[in-house]
Amino acid sequence: MKSAIIVFPGTNRERDMAIALEQASGKAPLMVWHKDSEIPDVDLIVVPGGFSYGDYLRAGAMAAHSPVLRSLKEKAAKGTPVMGVCNGFQVLTETGLLPGVLMRNAGLKFICRNVGLKVETSQSLFTGGYEDGQVLSIPVAHNDGNYFADNETLDRIEQDGQVAFRYVDEDGAMTEAGNPNGSARNIAGVFNKDKTVLGFMPHPENAIDSAVGGTDGRGLFDGLVRALS
Repeated sequence: MKSAIIVFPGTNRERDMAIALEQASGKAPLMVWHKDSEIPDVDLIVVPGGFSYGDYLRAGAMAAHSPVLRSLKEKAAKGTPVMGVCNGFQVLTETGLLPGVLMRNAGLKFICRNVGLKVETSQSLFTGGYEDGQVLSIPVAHNDGNYFADNETLDRIEQDGQVAFRYVDEDGAMTEAGNPNGSARNIAGVFNKDKTVLGFMPHPENAIDSAVGGTDGRGLFDGLVRALS
């Protein structure tokens, strides 16, 4: 599986993501700078976490208008899988590739801890390494992860199976206590309608080694390699 990671000024999780992708696929991903006009032909494009352009104006808003995004949109339109994690999720909603927006956390505090995450569907190239309903423990680290969309949009993405992950409590239940940032309907990640684009707030790239807290993120990368190799 060949992959590329887009890097903006302020991105800070690209090396963690590169390690996770290389461990799973055996191939180091390409790093693509935000000023580049073309993304090489690859099997997967990743928009990683960080604070692109310092998150000025609004998280992900400036990155959504960077030169490289034209190529990203063109490739996404042709079906190249795209995955955005944390700030990458914010960027993908700002581009319109994914529905909804990410607002300031409901508690108005930066959150950095492991959360419970329920896999809503294994029927996608991103989540095929998991089982339906499987509960994971994955770290989050964000200030603007409060997913919001109007009720009509939320109903539509639920009906179309576009909810990828939800926050759950330690018992695996979708409760207010298990929702770290106030996200609508505990939504932690969503697909586009074709399930070729995924955005979510938790960091699977930081859950691939038991020495640093857990391996629940491996399933995502191993599943991608099986689907795209």
